[in-house]
Amino acid sequence: MTRLDFTDRVVIVTGAGRGLGRAYAELLAARGAAVVVNDLGGAVDGTPRDEDPAAEAVAAITGAGGRAVASTASVATEEGAEAIVATAISAFGRLDAVVNNAGIYSVRPWLELPASKYQDFLDVHYLGSVRVSRAAWPHLVASGQGRIVNTVSAAMLGVPDMVHYGSAKGAVYGLTRNLAVAGHAHGIRVNAIAPGAGTRMMDEAKDALPPGTAEFMKEHMPPSMVAPVAAYLAHDDCAVTGEVFNVAGGAVSRLVVGSTAGISDPGLTPETVAERLGEILAVDRVEPAELMLPTPAAGA
Repeated sequence: MTRLDFTDRVVIVTGAGRGLGRAYAELLAARGAAVVVNDLGGAVDGTPRDEDPAAEAVAAITGAGGRAVASTASVATEEGAEAIVATAISAFGRLDAVVNNAGIYSVRPWLELPASKYQDFLDVHYLGSVRVSRAAWPHLVASGQGRIVNTVSAAMLGVPDMVHYGSAKGAVYGLTRNLAVAGHAHGIRVNAIAPGAGTRMMDEAKDALPPGTAEFMKEHMPPSMVAPVAAYLAHDDCAVTGEVFNVAGGAVSRLVVGSTAGISDPGLTPETVAERLGEILAVDRVEPAELMLPTPAAGA
């Protein structure tokens, strides 16, 4: 197969100073992309720190012969998102793909968190992806083959003590599917990754995981084993839209939300639901939810 090359392509990667984002940025740059390495810096829970991981990542990329510029703007504000995109246009003159990877993380019982913390998670994960995608949209349309890669998580399906994180990631899932529909007419393809890798988040989650899990992931599931999927989804040759891929340790699978065969009863009663609940829940036949892509206008 022809090598997937990014020469003359410009990609924004948010949260790219460390972990998964840095692995994405380094692989994209190694394949010829000019990369905007965006990272605000700070702790995994969003607490500010006097750090500049974006500059460190850019130094590594340019030192290896790649092209990259740093951005320390925040995805959590409209002004920050616009600044990130402006950096790409100012430095490289165009924009072809966005990888919305920036995120914050914590493991806490949901009633222990103030309402403001839920807003923080929405601002970074969901609204951050919305804002950067909105700012980038005209340039992705102009590219004619724009790509958006979002980041979701298995936590959206329900795990202990992650109501704040998992529900924000669930919102990103809905965003991914709907942006795929919105971008269809413009040649923009939008997909998402549910990654599993040994990153700083594993240190935060260590006590909530089975003993040895965090250590195993850091040794055997590096971010570099997720990066190839991100690169494919950001490439012109990406052949899908509206999909989510589970990616961890070299394993890749499609995450499917679907409907079971269920039952049909014109005389439905609450008692019927109770009596036939097993049939309703049975997953022997599941139809994946399909995108409602617009059909071309007549004569188009």
